[in-house]
This record gives sequence, C-alpha cells and structure tokens, in this order.
Amino acid sequence: MRQEIEFVKCDPTQNMTVLVSSEHPSESRSFIAARLMSYDHVHAEQVGFIGAAHSPQAVASLHMAGGEFCGNACMALAAWFASGQELSPGGALELSFDSSGAAQAVACRVRRSDNRYICRVAMPPPRTIERRTFTYEEEQLEAVLVSYEQSFHLILEVELLDEAVRRKAMALARLLGMAPGSKLVGMMLYRRQTNELEPLIYVPALDSLIWERGCGSGTASLGAYLSWSRGQAIVAPIKQPGGVIHVYADCSNGDAMSIAIEGSVGIVAQGRAFIELESLEQGQAQLCMAAGEERQR
Repeated sequence: MRQEIEFVKCDPTQNMTVLVSSEHPSESRSFIAARLMSYDHVHAEQVGFIGAAHSPQAVASLHMAGGEFCGNACMALAAWFASGQELSPGGALELSFDSSGAAQAVACRVRRSDNRYICRVAMPPPRTIERRTFTYEEEQLEAVLVSYEQSFHLILEVELLDEAVRRKAMALARLLGMAPGSKLVGMMLYRRQTNELEPLIYVPALDSLIWERGCGSGTASLGAYLSWSRGQAIVAPIKQPGGVIHVYADCSNGDAMSIAIEGSVGIVAQGRAFIELESLEQGQAQLCMAAGEERQR
C-alpha cells in the first residue's frame, strides 16, 4: 500500500521547494521530506509542511522538515496562497504565516508579475552578529557568525569560489552541525567584489547538505552583516547561482534590527506523490533508533 502526499512544487530563485498540503504525523515528516527531496522522487532542495495557523493574524502555518526557518519557503507559501486568489497581473496581497524557527508571525507581501510572483518577506532578526576565528585543519579562518534561536550562518568572505573552498565549507558545516540544538547551519561564501553569494545549507535532522541555487535566509544574514559592519541601512541585490534576491537591512542599531528579502517565485507543479507504507514505517523506525542513540550520547 502507498501513502498519498499532496504537494505543490515552487521555484523561489531556483531553490526548489516542495510544500506538503496534506496532513501527516509530525514523526513522519523527516522521512517524507527525505523521500520527496530525492532524485528518484519529486526532487527538491527542501520540504515544508502546511498546517493551520496558531496566531490570530496568520492564515496558515509552515513547518520545515528540519524545524528550521526558511525565507524562500515562506515566499513559496505566499505565492501559492496568492495563486488561489486569482490575482490579475500587477495585483498584490498582504498576509502572514506562522513558521517554524520564528517567534512571531511572518509578514509577506505578494505581487503577481505575469506567471510568477514577486514576494517580499519580513525576516526574523538575528540574536547576535559577531566576528569569530575558527581553527580548521590548523588553519585560522576569519568569519562572521550570524546567530538565531536554533540556527546560525557563518559568512566567509572569499576571493575565489573554487572547489578547495567548497570542500572546506562542507567539512566545517558538518562539524558545526554537531553543536547541540542546531537545526540549521549555513555556510555563506561571499565575494564582495561582485556581490556574489554561494550558499551551503546543512540540516542535521535530515543529514541534508546542499549547495542551494538561492538562499533567502542566507541573503538576510548577509544583509544583516553588511548593514552591521557599515553602520547604516543597506539595500542590495545579492547574486546567486539561481538568480538575484534583494535584501533590505538595517542592523546599525542592535536593539531595533529590520530585515526583509524580496525574490521571484514560480509555481512549477502541483499534485500527488506516493510513498510506500513499508518504506515509511522503516524510515520512522530508523529515526526512532537514531533519536535513542542521540539521547544515550
């Protein structure tokens, strides 16, 4: 027998995102996400689960498979809601969602542009921004650590985006992902000369390590760093492998940080996917065993 999964697949700056609209037990989400993301299935970089709103101002909730916050997934959900409103080109809609990894409802503004949607999302501000030195294989790495409640991004300014730098970033992401309570580790390789960002995202709960084509939360962290380091508000187009995400950040005053990102979202598929129940049960058993081993450690 098979488990049916109702989904919509979205393209926010080529950060392919699957949103699951059918209801599933929370303990099965990680395995469902892993199957949907795989090459031999729907294939995506991340998966979020849509549910009922928790706060009065929100229209729905979004829970990412790893429990993290994701700006691109919020934009994808806003675009999907807007598509159901049958907006005419140029029409706009404002709405809010509850989201994993965010203490308050996330405000979104959506505008239809032909067959795509331009979405602006107010991002949760970081808890801290600080310069740090990391030691990796006897090498000193100067970086900026942008920390959130249960996740963090490490911004590394680089001259070249070559394979040696990428391998180093992947190893460091897995190492930092071992820290207790880390639901997401982002390695943001940034070239100041060209305003280019190459984002690597590691979600320990899924053991998912992906070079994303576009990263909304990473763009927000980079904007926070640029504003903080310059001591003024900034507006910047951040070039990424999948396109451009704009960031609007004012982190010059640590007590009143303000960050928003804006990008283009397309809806590329909608339908039903299937997962064999036997595989689902085996996956849940493996996750339970892994959780037990983690508690013993």
